[in-house]
Amino acid sequence: MSFTEKYTKAFRTLLPTPFTIAIVLTIVTYLLSLSFGNKLPDENIAIQESVEETLLISNSDNTVWTYFDTGIEYTVRNDTLRLRHQKEILDLKSIISEKGNSYKTIIQFEVSNQRQVISTNESTSRPLQLLNHWYDGLWSTGLMKFGFQMMLMLLLGHVLALSKPIDNLLNKITPICKSTAQAAFYVTLFTVLVSLFNWGLGLIFGAVFARKVGEFALRSNLKINYALVGAAGYSGMMVWHGGISGSSLAVVSEEGHFAKIVQNQEVLAQLPDTISFTETVFSTMNISVSMALLIILPLSMYLIGKKMKPSIIRLSNPQIETEEETELMGAEKLDHSKLFTFLLGLGVVSFAVYKACIHPGASELKFLKPDFINFSLLGLVFLFHKNIYKVLEAVGNAISGVSGILLQFPLYFGIMGIMNNSGLIGDISAFFSSHSNETTYPLLTFFSAGVVNVFVPSGGGQWMVQGPIVLETAINMGLSIPKSIMALAYGDQLTNMMQPFWALPLLGITGLKAREILPYTLFLMLVGAVIFIAGLLLF
Repeated sequence: MSFTEKYTKAFRTLLPTPFTIAIVLTIVTYLLSLSFGNKLPDENIAIQESVEETLLISNSDNTVWTYFDTGIEYTVRNDTLRLRHQKEILDLKSIISEKGNSYKTIIQFEVSNQRQVISTNESTSRPLQLLNHWYDGLWSTGLMKFGFQMMLMLLLGHVLALSKPIDNLLNKITPICKSTAQAAFYVTLFTVLVSLFNWGLGLIFGAVFARKVGEFALRSNLKINYALVGAAGYSGMMVWHGGISGSSLAVVSEEGHFAKIVQNQEVLAQLPDTISFTETVFSTMNISVSMALLIILPLSMYLIGKKMKPSIIRLSNPQIETEEETELMGAEKLDHSKLFTFLLGLGVVSFAVYKACIHPGASELKFLKPDFINFSLLGLVFLFHKNIYKVLEAVGNAISGVSGILLQFPLYFGIMGIMNNSGLIGDISAFFSSHSNETTYPLLTFFSAGVVNVFVPSGGGQWMVQGPIVLETAINMGLSIPKSIMALAYGDQLTNMMQPFWALPLLGITGLKAREILPYTLFLMLVGAVIFIAGLLLF
């Protein structure tokens, strides 16, 4: 038995499905929070009628107060007052401010259903509180929006990859792939390019491209190493998180996202409202890393292709779309109308361009947020498909790719709810802070993200779990937040090359097996690791 066969067998033996892993991680997080977390106030709560409170606070610098009698937290930073009461923002009745040598503010406010600690019972309250935090995280409205955004990004990218213009493009490119080396080079090059635009599109584009190369070789009686070409079609999953559809990079550009995942108010007060794409995707470091990947990965696959022994490949008969001539009646004509679908797509794309141009942060590309990306993809889907009927047909074919993460996201939200409210994040952050420095921390984040990705293959799910830790540690150590986020993104995408979860669509389209592409994806992972580490050390 070869090394790769042993490796894939061990992977299948030791690791259950990603959904089962998410359940196991939930249980482990709960148990760890019970044992090590220290943030939860073990308390019984009594509900009182609406009351009015007045408090005088003064400070000469940025300070955080906690009024323990009522559990109300006051944050004054840069002359901005924030009040939180059991995670809910209070409505201020009035604010009277005086400035002198110190900052003095008289706060008058109303608290509805005020909570007050009346007793403590650690043995019974803490487990139940943790379950409540898990439940709240599970169905968090803001996080559910994030999960839907990520799933829609994958779905629309897949639908776009199934369109006729993409198919025509691949048919024109395929004839230049007349050897294993050429095929590996071009499939890698175009897959990486497309994946930097959208990860769902890149994933399916690479798979379909590899399949078409195989079909071309079969028709032309060419001998190629089809497994290497298939691995090249998967290469986009090692660059996607550094592109404009990268989960963590997209959501941190949204206003209010940090408030959804960071519960520590001292940390939250030091975080910016948003981190734009100019600081992450289009930073000097990421552009340099992406360009290196775009050049080195195809060349590396070309050199490997020169050394690989080709063979005659065997493929199942390709599915050929046939146009069925059916008599259209009534509203069916609208479903099959080319003009209607084209105008619809043109209208959506035009409005997206308009929204981008009028955005106050247009020069800094602040309009590139998940909602904008998905809206633009929707417009392209209408433009690239012949009619609404074809769009819905493509959605039906693509929807299975979303099912893998549909139930995983809520579980990761629940994990985040437990970690944030138990103090576990603070404990982990403190450990990282005490065992790393400015140079080693990005590398530690990179490697830890690579390990976490093996168990949490969804980039969005991983950000929900690991993102708050990375943010808090970076704040505590005074390090670059964008660079820390990029380190997590690089680690997440790197080990996709050894995690077969996202390879399932490719394997289904190409007809290959995981053990066949694994030797080459591991090679890609080693090359990518060198590039990522160099980028983190040099910038």
